[in-house]
Amino acid sequence: MAPLLAFCAAPAVALSLGDCARTTHISHGGEDAHVDLGEGRVMWRDWWSQEGTASDFTIVDCEPGDALRFRTAEERMNDRLPFDRTARALAIVADHEAGARVFATLDRIAADLKNIARDITRITLVAEPCACAAAYPDMRGDKHAFSFG
Repeated sequence: MAPLLAFCAAPAVALSLGDCARTTHISHGGEDAHVDLGEGRVMWRDWWSQEGTASDFTIVDCEPGDALRFRTAEERMNDRLPFDRTARALAIVADHEAGARVFATLDRIAADLKNIARDITRITLVAEPCACAAAYPDMRGDKHAFSFG
């Protein structure tokens, strides 16, 4: 019985950002490109590829769970014309992240993405995303702990 108790008491293995890349919808949807933007902020891409394709990015301030989501590319997802503005959108994010965080607010990033990205939304997460669990595990606050479940 002692070996079982020792196993149960072992600390959990820490996540890395690489561990967060995963398929979330059998073979046609997932998360990848997880990045630590510094100062408690992370970003990743959600991808979709069934009948049509899409790329959405999410930027999260881990401690409060404030998030900005935006679509940078899509094709055959709906009646809209196809587009791919990923490079331009990520350049805007990079410009903001290169400056002082006090000026790189999610609202300002959203405003600068307005004519580049589509489906720009602001949300507050109630569950800790994988990238925050990996890069900033001490910033979970009262959000539900991340699990691959």
